[in-house]
Amino acid sequence: MAALHNVGETSHAGTALWPAAALLALSGVAALVFQILWIKQLSLIVGVEVHAIAVAVGAFFLGLAAGSWVLGRRADASARPFRLYAAIEGAIAALGIGVTLALGQGAAAFAQGQAISPGLAWLAIVVIVGIAPFFMGGTLPVLLRATGAARIGRAGATLYAANTGGAILGALLPAFFLIPALGVRGTAWAAACLNLAAAAGAWVLDRRHAHAADAPAPSPVHGPREALSGQARLALGLYAVAGAVAMGYEVLWSQMVVPFMSTRAFAFSIVLAVYLAGLTIGAALYARWERALGGPWRVFGFLIAGAGLLALIETALLGRWLIGAQGMAEAAILGWTGSPLAGMSGRFAVAAGAVVLLPTLLLGAAFPAVLRLAVPPQRRGQGAGAVLACNTLGGIAGTALTGFVLLPHLGTVRSLALLTVVACIVGVAAIWQARPASSMTKGLGVALAGAAVILGAAIPVQHLARLLPGAQGGDLVFYEENHGGTVAVVEQGQGAQRFRRLYIQGVSNSGDAMPSLRYMRLQALLPLIVHAGEPRSALVIGYGTGITAGALSRYPGLERRVVAELLPAVLHAAPLFQGSYGASQDPGLQRRLRDGRRELLGNAERYDLITLEPPPPSAAGVVNLYSQDFYALAATRLQPQGIVAQWLPLPTQNLDDTRALVASFINVFPHASLWTTELHEMLLVGSMDPLPLDARRIADRYAAPAVATALAEVGVGSAAALLATWVTDRDGLARFAGTTPAVTDDQPAIEYATWVRPREISRTLPALLALRTPAPLAGSDPALAQAIERERGGLDLFYQSALAAYDGNREAWARNAGRLAAASRDNPYLRWFTGGAAQ
Repeated sequence: MAALHNVGETSHAGTALWPAAALLALSGVAALVFQILWIKQLSLIVGVEVHAIAVAVGAFFLGLAAGSWVLGRRADASARPFRLYAAIEGAIAALGIGVTLALGQGAAAFAQGQAISPGLAWLAIVVIVGIAPFFMGGTLPVLLRATGAARIGRAGATLYAANTGGAILGALLPAFFLIPALGVRGTAWAAACLNLAAAAGAWVLDRRHAHAADAPAPSPVHGPREALSGQARLALGLYAVAGAVAMGYEVLWSQMVVPFMSTRAFAFSIVLAVYLAGLTIGAALYARWERALGGPWRVFGFLIAGAGLLALIETALLGRWLIGAQGMAEAAILGWTGSPLAGMSGRFAVAAGAVVLLPTLLLGAAFPAVLRLAVPPQRRGQGAGAVLACNTLGGIAGTALTGFVLLPHLGTVRSLALLTVVACIVGVAAIWQARPASSMTKGLGVALAGAAVILGAAIPVQHLARLLPGAQGGDLVFYEENHGGTVAVVEQGQGAQRFRRLYIQGVSNSGDAMPSLRYMRLQALLPLIVHAGEPRSALVIGYGTGITAGALSRYPGLERRVVAELLPAVLHAAPLFQGSYGASQDPGLQRRLRDGRRELLGNAERYDLITLEPPPPSAAGVVNLYSQDFYALAATRLQPQGIVAQWLPLPTQNLDDTRALVASFINVFPHASLWTTELHEMLLVGSMDPLPLDARRIADRYAAPAVATALAEVGVGSAAALLATWVTDRDGLARFAGTTPAVTDDQPAIEYATWVRPREISRTLPALLALRTPAPLAGSDPALAQAIERERGGLDLFYQSALAAYDGNREAWARNAGRLAAASRDNPYLRWFTGGAAQ
């Protein structure tokens, strides 16, 4: 009877394995979609501080680990594991929607909870975020039990590859299709439909096998839990350490690809997809070659050690050659598809493949090898759940240790070398368990560990810093790595026009060149000067170079000056920039290390001015500082007659996206205006109360010596020059926005917008300047009106000349050159350009 039963189970496995793999692929897509959504939503609740997100993401993986352990054991006691799987997928669908809706409304509740009991507030986050992943963690162990597979390595590899292969789609779909088309909530419903499809499929399989005489369902395993052998426990322990190392690699790889990537969400999605693709292919290859590979101890050991050594070798080989390869791939794909986005995606995929793909192939193959070592034949669910749980718990520890200890103290290169050595030690320990184990095999394992030590010591600490784009044309004067991002300062230019630029995650954010000085000083001083009341307090969101925060010190009467900055490294680099009036050492400036949204959510202080200068809205994770929901939150933190001033970059998004940004602003502020602060930037000024422009008050405020000097240094030499930057009021902005949907937390499409067209400023700047009307001044006189018109004429001349240069119209630039040179004699800002310097 036992023999007949085994035959039945094997037959059942043969017919159920591939349908089960299809179900897990659907489940993998949905799981990654939910994970991406929840991390995005959590950044709005707990803030995007690294520690806060790490705790929230840790809750997700803790739920996975617990589900793998508990539901894996439950699977072995189930006579209808496919029916159990259907129930699990249904629970994921319902809970996934519930968690998404709860997180969408949870920011205010979390802030209130933190004020009462921080511990309980965080516990609520852990429970909410971890409950659906608890059921996700049970999917693979339950299906492994359902297939009743005799070859546990092959079955585990097949199911793992299918689940991870689905996750690849789940990593790509939100950025490239789902969130832009459906929004956050709509994307959650789409993911839930996939879970329900998997549940329906499992129900069909259950019914089919329940009625098939030749394929009995696997019998439930009763009796006491089967104790794991000593070797199985050792395998689980080693795989937990390997999980910690693998997640440490992922943290470090996110830093290593910085010089070759973009801050766009597409780039990070592609890196994640390549990471998952490596795991999938590795597991699939193991399933194909399981018999030929031999003993699982030896295979597991060499896979883990080899992955680490490959990661280190690839790091040593990174160089400018990769940029050339990226360029070739982009050109080929662009020629084939005609799509700039597809071309750039190919560029990112080449970088991710060069850094991530080969090591993850080996890591993916290690999972089924461990299954063969740690899964008891009659406790497939229990064993697989234990493997996944140990690996996931190790991953949580590895992420935290690498991000918060190794990376800040050792840097990327030394941290990777240390993790590689640990991986080689794990590999040696596994290899020495192999029976039989030859002296040559053991010696080879030890040699891998020695090679890791030598190579790790040989790679220069500054190896990756030298690859940053800005470092190629200038001098690297500051470089700091941590889990929150890579921050560098590069000195560029020559002579008196030498300046420094701030790079975050390899992308230029700002600098202390004249154009940057101009728009950032206006970012602080213009709204204070036109303020309808008597401003006494101001908050700057985004420290950057410190120029905006420093400019606040020039305005007399400000009693409270606060800046919120996310990255500690940005504050560490602050003393290197000129023109900030010593903001980095200013005792009157309060520096709060948190993101802007968290500052407003967690602090009920009110301000006369909130000035916003985050990274461009197309950068990943930033769009919610440009959303209608965020402006509504900021409005609740304004004093009566208070102002919100939003930096509006022009070349970083397409014209329609700029319309969406304007729509989100004016949908909140009934009183709004637009000012041109620099050729490439504008400033949105909004208030819940009227914002009359009183000519006498503006002139008096401008005349304050510190204010006048600060603005004259950047080419705003009078109150008339300041008023000449006026563009339009709210009515003009409404005409510009038209029917374009606003940016909201649920509809953050601009973060996933198509690639910016070349020379987009040539479209956006004229469209905005076409809205221009005379500034609605009260108390103006003819002399002031003439002065404003004269200043505006000089500004228009420069803008027209610059746009002609962008469009390659040398004739127009030459025609205006003489008048522009004359206008620039007393204007430092114009002299910066006419003197031939480049920003």
